[in-house]
Amino acid sequence: MHLKIMLPLLFISSACLAEPFNAAPSWMPVAPKLTNSLGMEFMLVPAGEFTMGSDESPEALARDYPHYERQRLLELADEHPAHKVRITRAFYLGRHEVTVGQFRRFLEASGHVPESEADGTGGYGYNPRYDPESSARGDAFEGRNPRYSWRNPGFPQGDDHPVVNVTWNDAVALCAWLSRTEGAAYRLPTEAEWEYAARAGTRTRYSSGDDPRTLLKVANVFDLDAAVHWPKWKPHALDGHDGFAFTAPVGSFPPNAFGLHDMHGNAWEWTADWYGERYYAESPAEDPPGPADGSVRVRRGGSWHTWSFYARSSYRNWNSTRTRYTLVGMRLLREAR
Repeated sequence: MHLKIMLPLLFISSACLAEPFNAAPSWMPVAPKLTNSLGMEFMLVPAGEFTMGSDESPEALARDYPHYERQRLLELADEHPAHKVRITRAFYLGRHEVTVGQFRRFLEASGHVPESEADGTGGYGYNPRYDPESSARGDAFEGRNPRYSWRNPGFPQGDDHPVVNVTWNDAVALCAWLSRTEGAAYRLPTEAEWEYAARAGTRTRYSSGDDPRTLLKVANVFDLDAAVHWPKWKPHALDGHDGFAFTAPVGSFPPNAFGLHDMHGNAWEWTADWYGERYYAESPAEDPPGPADGSVRVRRGGSWHTWSFYARSSYRNWNSTRTRYTLVGMRLLREAR
């Protein structure tokens, strides 16, 4: 794929954001990066074309993921057909996932109450004493429980870790508050924008290549560090160490070609789209917005607890808008004009 990219060497600091970015004169160059009032860094992702989805056969996947049950490899119809998509407008995407510290500052400034606290049911959390056999997932996460929320997922997090246990509605509330406060247009990326940004010009399973082991250099996913806590799933762990059993500080791994960190792993990321299993067969070729309606929203990218198979650029997952979980966070998009 050939991308024609023109990025003026101009940086807009957070001090410049008092004036609405969208109100800038049409002749003003677009900055290649910027920082907003919460300290979120954004990278300019150029317009371009890419192939969305996957055309891999179950046989090819079985060869490189030998420990996966064949049924898992067959449940990928929603990644087909692979199809050309044009992203017609450049956009800014968070250089990192939204962090615990940034989310806290948003709550303090806005008065928003996260759903895990507002509805009194809490979130999910890791508890090593919890009997995983009592859970349908068998993953040693318990909840919902009021003891767990974005403040406490059951394992230590610093302000520079990706916030988790946040709902799609929490993410939309953050976008709405930033849009009002800064006079710019913030939102969640569409599923197409997300995959385009994650691939960053590649056509391989990951931005790092086709081999799952390449993730050890660029992503925090389920490996031998995490398998210590989940020995049942050790056969699915990458045979190596990324240094983190749970979430990692954002930016701990090298960025992709668009300058974006942790597009694979660390925390699943909400997108704007409703989930449609057959949407790829009917989606428009330019800026697909996702189905007009649905019952669940798409999340992408995998997490610190995700097997490498599910961290592929094309893999699609989903949850209800009120889901809050130890693995799910967010990354924001800011429109360039």
